[in-house]
Amino acid sequence: MPDTSNLPLDGIRVIDFTQAEQGPIGTLQLADFGADVIKIERPGVGDLSRHTVGGTSIEATNNPTFVAMNRNKRSMELDTKSEAGKKVIYELVKVSDVVVNNFRPGVMDKLGFSYEKLKEINPRIVFASATGYGPVGPYAERPGQDMVAQAMSGVMAVTADPSIPPSIYPTAICDYTGGMHLCQGIMAALIGREKTGLGRKVDVCLYDSMIHTQCQEAAYWDKYKQVLNWAAMPLAGHYDATDGPIVVIGAFMPNPLQAMCVALEIDDLTIPYPDMASQIKNKKIIQDTLRNEIAKYTKEEALARFEGQDVLCSPVRKLSEALEDPQTKINNMLMDIDHPILGKMTIVGCPVHISDAPVTMRVMSPQLGEHTEEILGELGLAADGSKSAE
Repeated sequence: MPDTSNLPLDGIRVIDFTQAEQGPIGTLQLADFGADVIKIERPGVGDLSRHTVGGTSIEATNNPTFVAMNRNKRSMELDTKSEAGKKVIYELVKVSDVVVNNFRPGVMDKLGFSYEKLKEINPRIVFASATGYGPVGPYAERPGQDMVAQAMSGVMAVTADPSIPPSIYPTAICDYTGGMHLCQGIMAALIGREKTGLGRKVDVCLYDSMIHTQCQEAAYWDKYKQVLNWAAMPLAGHYDATDGPIVVIGAFMPNPLQAMCVALEIDDLTIPYPDMASQIKNKKIIQDTLRNEIAKYTKEEALARFEGQDVLCSPVRKLSEALEDPQTKINNMLMDIDHPILGKMTIVGCPVHISDAPVTMRVMSPQLGEHTEEILGELGLAADGSKSAE
């Protein structure tokens, strides 16, 4: 086993039943922080993300999406419906700290791995579940999915302009956010265990996570019955320069509209529109004026003008451009790896940087069942779950 002694979660063992994204992105964070994360995968199939989103026969069970989320984890191929598989899980629970799943409510109970059962085996176990809507309620039995959560939570309904129809956000933002909340809940329960000596049950869901992302908007709606839409503010806009789009945000300064006018060397629009109320009412006039002026410049020229007045601005870039930016490299957000199947590739690193505990590639994203024998050996078990001969 690689040395993890300098990492904050060194010594923590996680039994990971999760697949797809919400669960694996949360356990990725735990693994990066030093936990021994053991993926329990279905024989011959494994995590769903091993196969989805295109792929080729060469990739087999090594889709790049799987590789991106499963470094520093070990894979155990196990039939959890068999008696032998159950015995292995029960033995693992005895020497583990966390059990995490993202099945629908009730699935872990049917498998024989309910919280009540597992805490009898190990009272210190932290039992974490990530679902679509939570363990109870009218939607509890519905399958969880990122785009559905966007729609159900209200996130999808809000656009920068009323003329723009609701659309699916192309990054799996609900899965990612839910995964981060899952990781937070697990770590909080582990800290609490230091005080009580006992584990806890942790529940997170996509729906709650996306409601929570709108905490400001929810409070504003409750108080004023008005939609708070940051993207629709009069001084927030997406504009085309001669060679591509930029974003300009008038905020966090005493008189942003005036600063924007100075940057573009045009008449001061704060004279006819001196306050936020008048700027909201006349948003189209203001943004049409800015749009016509910005269209006279290249991106570099326009951005230099706004930056000269401390106005927030940025080019609108593709992911490929962001990955090539030197800031991305300086922040250690890229890992160059040599995968045994996919070959040389670059994956995204960890966004949390802890002094003297850098995240590294300790274990390559595992082949399906790669560590089964190794883990069984650590437990002193044979493949049928029985104690192996000395």
